[in-house]
Amino acid sequence: MSISTIAVAGGGIAGLTAALLLSRAGFRIDVFERAEQFTEVGAGLQISPNAGRILDNLGLGSALDAVATRPEAIEMRGGQSGRLVVSLPLARAAIRYGAPYRLLHRADLLEILLAAVAADGNIAIHLGSPIGNIDETADGVRFTAGSSSRNADVLIGADGVRSAIRAHLRGGPAEPTGRTAWRTTIPASAAPEGIARDRVTVFLSDRSHVVIYPIRGGREINIVAIVEEAWQSAGWNEPGDSAFIRQRFRGMAADLEDLIVAGKDWTRWCLSGVDANGPWQRGRIALVGDACHAMLPFLAQGAAMAIEDAAVLTRMLLRQGLPAEIALERYVAERRPRAARVAHAARQSGAIYHMSPLAAPFRDATMKALGGDRLLARYDWIYGWRQSG
Repeated sequence: MSISTIAVAGGGIAGLTAALLLSRAGFRIDVFERAEQFTEVGAGLQISPNAGRILDNLGLGSALDAVATRPEAIEMRGGQSGRLVVSLPLARAAIRYGAPYRLLHRADLLEILLAAVAADGNIAIHLGSPIGNIDETADGVRFTAGSSSRNADVLIGADGVRSAIRAHLRGGPAEPTGRTAWRTTIPASAAPEGIARDRVTVFLSDRSHVVIYPIRGGREINIVAIVEEAWQSAGWNEPGDSAFIRQRFRGMAADLEDLIVAGKDWTRWCLSGVDANGPWQRGRIALVGDACHAMLPFLAQGAAMAIEDAAVLTRMLLRQGLPAEIALERYVAERRPRAARVAHAARQSGAIYHMSPLAAPFRDATMKALGGDRLLARYDWIYGWRQSG
């Protein structure tokens, strides 16, 4: 089947990256976003070299560098003592992996992607257009988008954790992981002096950890506190109780406790996962990103995996003489094992970060013995990823 038009459900990072890559490959793209306007919830985002390389190849590197920070290191510290456990050197990431490690605000990345989409004559955006009534036909996919009837040769579901396209493929709902993420940002000037402004700092504690790093070119500090608790919300998130999160981290290292107190507008998120071994594709319909493999954020790879998905999907659809159905099957065959492996590694990292006070000294001693360079090398398979031919 000759592919001309591709519909993308979802106008987030996954959907817009897929649209740009597919358009550059010569396809005509319609992006259908259920929201009436673009807003990016959340705050900080880490773009590691495996994903940054793809964005750089789209010509977005300069725009990213204008709003991002390149961290010197990832530092692991004791939550109560504040003492350095180990430092993973990232300053040479661009040399080691062929692209830099970047820290930025989600809204800044979304704005960059939207600007690139707006300049691309092959991409049309349709807001307030949730996709429904999907019918797989002999020559494509028919569906409704808002109140309109539409047709496309291929439908890509980039509609996130609560994906309607995954539901059409008979995939199950996202499952709560028993962890929540408490997120806020503060001006860098409001952070304690002991909090580094040029790196990612991770404070490790019993059944919790806190990740801190600069965004907005260093003007703001992003704070994410991960807590083990059985909480769910009917929506994506809800305002968090500052008193709760302050009490949860009372008695921690002075800089960490002061930082938590400095946070004012907390948002509480239920961290949910989507099993990468569930359905990704049927016929001319396929999923990318969180819609098929939402994972815990403990390796900061959620957005990166979606960006990788989009690149491999585009490569498969470009193969001459390959029917769309087969191209999508091959996309899944290549991507599923990697996404499942990264998701598993993220779960393992969470278990390591949240060790009990009895086990933590052994963890810390092992990290120190390995050293930052050897620990970073353990992630070469993630950060050094490149597409095959």
